[in-house]
Amino acid sequence: MDRLSKVIPTCLTTATSYRSEKSPPHQIYKEIFPCLVTMGNLTSSHPRGLSSTACLQYVQDVVSQNCVVIFSKTTCPYCKMAKNVFNEIGATYKVIELDEHNDGRSLQEALAQMTGARTVPRVFVNGHCIGGGSDTKQLHQQGKLVPLIEQCASCCAATGSEGSGGRQFEAAK
Repeated sequence: MDRLSKVIPTCLTTATSYRSEKSPPHQIYKEIFPCLVTMGNLTSSHPRGLSSTACLQYVQDVVSQNCVVIFSKTTCPYCKMAKNVFNEIGATYKVIELDEHNDGRSLQEALAQMTGARTVPRVFVNGHCIGGGSDTKQLHQQGKLVPLIEQCASCCAATGSEGSGGRQFEAAK
């Protein structure tokens, strides 16, 4: 903590002096950035976390072991939209809240590599990414989401996969 208390005033002093001199932005960033990097390293709970390969493997494992997986952030309205769709149809789903996960940023990068999109939510059904919150809602409105879940509902019921959806999915007949 001693080191952190010395770094913060130095960074603030540096930022204040540059602001008062009205230096060009690239000079400000060049001088201040090392302080910010140091501050970031001092405040992080662990220096490295999972490797990118381990993150990819983790995502693949979670997706392969659950019919419906939502990679989410707790404050994201689109994430809430996706969860609400699955709650509405009574589907059980697994949620990984990236903003509460120690390796959330790395997992989000892994999802970007896998799906081509870095935004949340990233929704997977039956091992395939169906997109985000709007995509999930649209599939449901088009009547295409329930059939996707029906394809894997028997595997989820057989393995006893638990998620956050509340109840086991039962297809409407």
